[in-house]
Amino acid sequence: MTRQSLWDLSEADVEDGEIRINVGGFKRRLRSHTLLRFPETRLGRLLLCHSREAILELCDDYDDVQREFYFDRNPELFPYVLHFYHTGKLHVMAELCVFSFSQEIEYWGINEFFIDSCCSYSYHGRKVEPEQEKWDEQSDQESTTSSFDEILAFYNDASKFDGQPLGNFRRQLWLALDNPGYSVLSRVFSVLSILVVLGSIITMCLNSLPDFQIPDGQGNPGEDPRFEIVEHFGIAWFTFELVARFAVAPDFLKFFKNALNLIDLMSIVPFYITLVVNLVVESSPTLANLGRVAQVLRLMRIFRILKLARHSTGLRSLGATLKYSYKEVGLLLLYLSVGISIFSVVAYTIEKEENEGLATIPACWWWATVSMTTVGYGDVVPGTTAGKLTASACILAGILVVVLPITLIFNKFSHFYRRQKQLESAMRSCDFGDGMKEVPSVNLRDYYAHKVKSLMASLTNMSRSSPSELSLDDSLH
Repeated sequence: MTRQSLWDLSEADVEDGEIRINVGGFKRRLRSHTLLRFPETRLGRLLLCHSREAILELCDDYDDVQREFYFDRNPELFPYVLHFYHTGKLHVMAELCVFSFSQEIEYWGINEFFIDSCCSYSYHGRKVEPEQEKWDEQSDQESTTSSFDEILAFYNDASKFDGQPLGNFRRQLWLALDNPGYSVLSRVFSVLSILVVLGSIITMCLNSLPDFQIPDGQGNPGEDPRFEIVEHFGIAWFTFELVARFAVAPDFLKFFKNALNLIDLMSIVPFYITLVVNLVVESSPTLANLGRVAQVLRLMRIFRILKLARHSTGLRSLGATLKYSYKEVGLLLLYLSVGISIFSVVAYTIEKEENEGLATIPACWWWATVSMTTVGYGDVVPGTTAGKLTASACILAGILVVVLPITLIFNKFSHFYRRQKQLESAMRSCDFGDGMKEVPSVNLRDYYAHKVKSLMASLTNMSRSSPSELSLDDSLH
């Protein structure tokens, strides 16, 4: 029998013959009856074509002589398609991109329902929930870019001392004061600062105990003189610390734009304001009410604990997490507000006639807040069966509401903590010696690439791309 085109063969010849498939250079001979087991697929429909035009609608090219069909597709994924025609099942390897695989089987007309049970759960999980992997990749990119920016800013500040009087000496002091762990001097200074902060907080707490309070001439409790000495020493140290940092700062105008320097300033301002207020009250007895202002300002000493953020990577990472997690925090507050409003009204409706503690909606707000946050003071509890069921639902809803955003916040905290540790390690490895001898060792090509990629990502988000285009872009990157 002479060679014939596919559309000239009889139905029996089609079922018994073989066809040649060329997928991007990957060639195979396939029996027609194997393909006809799945007539709805692309290769199955190809055997039922009756014209060259119909064939070219399903493949990219066709050789009449060799009876070879050419497809301009990924040859590395076609073995999975062949395996499907022989077994009737699809299998997905872990190293495959699920979006590329999904587009490939969609092209060949194979439904995802044919994915075997051993691969189905992993495949759909990776396809439906890709946000975590995308967030991790984006976090690493942001971490690298931010680290580049901060290291370059660090070197830029250090270079400002060149050419200044006592520039190298001031630079070494600046590094010792602003970068704990940079040198032995900086470690010693950091330990002393931490001890003074903790001593100040401990003395403030002990001063509130009756055993350590000494009555003044009017019978009012006063401070122990020993604690006053510790307080004055702490203020003197904090003042010296702030003045020293300001004196060796590379840029005086940007000094108080740093949040840590503002914390240092706020830790000593209440003391000096209190000192001025006490002097005014002693000179003018008619202004005795200003003494209450002094008492309020004395309570602000507790905020000195925030000074530990300068010496703690975890506290700085926590601050960065709260700064960049305002959406998640707002979402958490929104969920809590909705839950508290609903359960407080339900509890009020059920318990208002049986329980005096839940007789008003504001009182029920307090109860719902304590219950949803799983604190459970026990000061107010429902007494009826319906009220107890409402309380149970409130507690369970509170657990779910709190847990969901917390996972996202924790992931961001881990990211910022890791970035901060890498940044500190890079700064501690710097050795300026007698001056700035060379530029920092930074891969500017990677830095530029990250900047360009961030710009392209912003432009992509602004465009109105279809879901298939977005998934294709993700698979290519």
